[in-house]
Amino acid sequence: MAITLNLPQANGRLQPFTLSAPGRFSRSASRPFNRIALAAAHVVADPLADIDPWLVAAPDWDRTIAYREYLWDLGLGVAEAMDTAQRGMGLDWAMALDLIKRSVAAARGRRGAVVFSGAGTDHLDPAAAKGTADVIRAYEEQIGAIEAVGGRIILMASRALAQVARSTEDYAQVYDRVLSQVREPVIIHWLGDMFDPALSGYWGTRDLAKAMDTAVAIINRNAAKIDGVKVSLLDKDKEIAMRRRLDPGVRMYTGDDFNYAELIAGDEKGYSHALLGIFDSIAPAAAAALSSLAEGDLKTFHAVFAPTVPLSRHIFKSPTRFYKTGVVFMAYLNGHQDHFTMVGGQESARSVLHLAELFRLADKAGLLLDPERAAARIKATLAVRGVAA
Repeated sequence: MAITLNLPQANGRLQPFTLSAPGRFSRSASRPFNRIALAAAHVVADPLADIDPWLVAAPDWDRTIAYREYLWDLGLGVAEAMDTAQRGMGLDWAMALDLIKRSVAAARGRRGAVVFSGAGTDHLDPAAAKGTADVIRAYEEQIGAIEAVGGRIILMASRALAQVARSTEDYAQVYDRVLSQVREPVIIHWLGDMFDPALSGYWGTRDLAKAMDTAVAIINRNAAKIDGVKVSLLDKDKEIAMRRRLDPGVRMYTGDDFNYAELIAGDEKGYSHALLGIFDSIAPAAAAALSSLAEGDLKTFHAVFAPTVPLSRHIFKSPTRFYKTGVVFMAYLNGHQDHFTMVGGQESARSVLHLAELFRLADKAGLLLDPERAAARIKATLAVRGVAA
């Protein structure tokens, strides 16, 4: 039986919308992938915690780890304690380390379960940082804590470094020193300021071409210590240009939530692996597409990914830093959590029109696993916001 409900439009009016058939994707990987695929996973908040959400975070640890197990079952790896988990945007370093410990422990003994964890400097107040030595010590502290529990490192961009650096040489000094000490090769994370305005001018300049020159020089000089680099600039041409300049032993991990299909497929000169926030929301489709790619079926790969791209572009639309709201709403619609409560109270960061359009696009992409449940949940959300669907 078709399910129809009234969803708000940009003109403020309600319009009937009929859902498609249930989501068509498997809940497990059909075969090994020929690309490394890491999903930056979100944190499930505890809706019953007696806290002030803008000031204190209270994760539901059981649901949070269960979501990672769901991603592993699909054949995806987990990029832990990243910005998708509201790292530095509600989740502080102490809680991030707790999350990392739990995630690494859950992965241990699970066949094929991969987890890389973010090491940054977010316990260092940028305003309190006096120079690069403070940034280096902060990185060393987080790297040491993660390595002590058996974790692999994603070296996150540093707000404090962006604050204190006075030249490209300051970036080189910090990265050369930190990378010389890591036990295992790390993933470097270059996060654009559309994701975090505090990172504007990273690598010592707002000129992206010059910034890339600095980043490539640092990465290639330290190639033995680097597994890969994740670029989140939402500019496929810049990612491809950088990919072609990397040392052959350094992987490119796309962080482009707008152009991931094309970048993962690659061209005659190479391809990107993936470390994506959108893979949290489209995990079943990502697993199906990557399985098809591994089978050499590029047509099906693109056919599966194509309808997910409008959804991803919508979730990550400007202001991009609010994309976590859409990620968590997708998890709520699909039953991975029983509520639409977020760390930091960020369920309010997107409008009711944004959530309604997300619902339409998720349906078109075949990503609403249970249409009845999804319809009931968006109706409840709209009702709270004053819309009778």
